[in-house]
Amino acid sequence: MSPARCLSVPFVLILASTAFAQQAVTFSTQDGGLVEADLYGEGSHGVVLAHGGRFDKESWVDEARALAEAGFQVLAINFRGYGESRPPSGVTDRYEGCHYDVLAAVSYLREHGAEEVSVVGGSFGGWAAANASAASEPGEIDRLVLLAHGSIEHPERMKGRKLFIIARDDPQGGGALRLPAFRDQFERAPEPKELLVLEGSAHAQWIFGTEQGERLMDEILRFLGAP
Repeated sequence: MSPARCLSVPFVLILASTAFAQQAVTFSTQDGGLVEADLYGEGSHGVVLAHGGRFDKESWVDEARALAEAGFQVLAINFRGYGESRPPSGVTDRYEGCHYDVLAAVSYLREHGAEEVSVVGGSFGGWAAANASAASEPGEIDRLVLLAHGSIEHPERMKGRKLFIIARDDPQGGGALRLPAFRDQFERAPEPKELLVLEGSAHAQWIFGTEQGERLMDEILRFLGAP
C-alpha cells in the first residue's frame, strides 16, 4: 500500500466519526427564554427532537445520528428548566411557554438552511410540540410525529402532516391505558394524519429501547422522508 493510501485510511475514519457529531448551539425564544440544543448533520429538511419529562436533549443521541445519516439536519433541544435552558425572567412554572422552545427551534433550523421543518416529540415533549403546531403559522411546521404525547386542549388546531404513535398497553396513572385518550386526540386532529399502534407497554421514547424500537425508527424515517 502506498504512503498516500495509508494516510487516507485514518483520514476517512476521522471523517466518518465526526460527520454526525453534535454541535452545541443556543438561541432565544419569542417570549424571552433561552434554549440550548445539539445540532447534528445538515440538509434542507430539518427535524426538531423534543424530549419527554424524564429525559433531556442527550436522550436523542442515537435517533439524532440516525436521522442525520439519512440526510436530515437535526436539532435536539433542552426545554426550559433542563440543563442551561431557561424561561424568561420571572416565570417559575417550568411548563409555561414550552411551546415557544419548539417554535424557536423551528425558526433556528429555517434560519440555517432548512426549507422544511418537522418536529418529533415524546410524551411531555409531544405535548409541547402539539401545542407549538396549534400555535404555529400555516407551513411553519410541515410534519409532526407525536409519541404518546400528553393531550392538548385543541388538537383540531394542529397543522401539517401528523403521525401519532403509541404502544397498545402504555399505562398511565391508576392503571388505565393511554390509548383511548390518545385515539381521541387523533380523531379530533385534522387530516392529513396517521395512527400507528405498536405492541408493548413502553411509553414514548422508551419504545426505542424495546423490540419495537427498530420499527419505530423505520416508521419515523418513512414518514419524514415521504414526498
